Amino acid sequence: MFKLRDVARLADVSVATASAVMNGKGTVSEKLRKRVEAAVEALDYQPDHVARSLAVRATHTIGMLIPDITNPFFTAVMQGVEEEARQSRYWVIYCNANRDWELERHYMSSLFARRVDGVILAPTNPNIALDRLSRRRIPLVLFDRIPQGFSGAAVVTDNFGASRAAGRYLIELGHKRIAIINGRLDVSNGLERLEGFRQALQEADLPLADEYCQRGDFSIKGGYQCGLHLMRLPHPPTAIFCCNDTMTLGLMRALAELRIPCPDCVSVLGFDDFEWAASFSPRLSTIAQPAYEIGRRATGLLLRMLKRNKQEGEQEKDEVIVLQNELRIRDSTAPPATIDVAQSA
Repeated sequence: MFKLRDVARLADVSVATASAVMNGKGTVSEKLRKRVEAAVEALDYQPDHVARSLAVRATHTIGMLIPDITNPFFTAVMQGVEEEARQSRYWVIYCNANRDWELERHYMSSLFARRVDGVILAPTNPNIALDRLSRRRIPLVLFDRIPQGFSGAAVVTDNFGASRAAGRYLIELGHKRIAIINGRLDVSNGLERLEGFRQALQEADLPLADEYCQRGDFSIKGGYQCGLHLMRLPHPPTAIFCCNDTMTLGLMRALAELRIPCPDCVSVLGFDDFEWAASFSPRLSTIAQPAYEIGRRATGLLLRMLKRNKQEGEQEKDEVIVLQNELRIRDSTAPPATIDVAQSA
């Protein structure tokens, strides 16, 4: 196995120059850089990252743990993480907890065992042992949701404000029987979306009946079952706010099975705005989350934390970045029908 000194000898440069090129540090002329890169290619040189990590006490690797890889929101966040990490020459280890608390705990332990420099996490377990994480003193950035009592770095969006805007928009269209298919209420984003929507209805003196407040657990199956229940009520809603787009998929399936046209008989407003939302039939009105930007900003925040940790005497600073969402109006929302769905059934 070739070593760095072999690369330097073939390129006719010093070991320090070869190291600077390999690590992207220092100022090296274009001519010398090309000679080093040619030598690396000719020798098929592979740096010993394990030995280097032991020497500098850093692996240049970060871990990312998400709750559900089948949800396109999280894959879009992952793209932002990957891009920002790659530009800073960091590797990313991805783990999918599959909404399983025990699996999340297992992956966290595995990431610690592999000595990642930091972790980006959207917690599945709202009661995640944050004290255990802090004792390990591994920089941690949360995204999308924040457990109660958490004090640290995070990147989230204004879920309350966005859901309030969604409710106001449906009210302005003339809807009075408005339902919500909410996600989990034991995580911050689910609770904030419910409270923002409820606030909009309260401001318009509209009640949120218990049967119109359904919990779909952020899953396609949950959205489907809630959709069937809502549209089979004696007085079904004329508009439904669905708190993520995977549940919206399930809801649209339920409407198709019941042969209830959208938006002719019921308006649907989603949350997330996946790429297919504008290609759906009807094109889905939705709250757009800046998923890619969430990943990029979370990674940048983590890398700044890692840099501060290397500087003597620097204190860790809590920072929560709140990004704004956008209401995108398309074809799945319209004023309520003049004929009641219940009466026409």
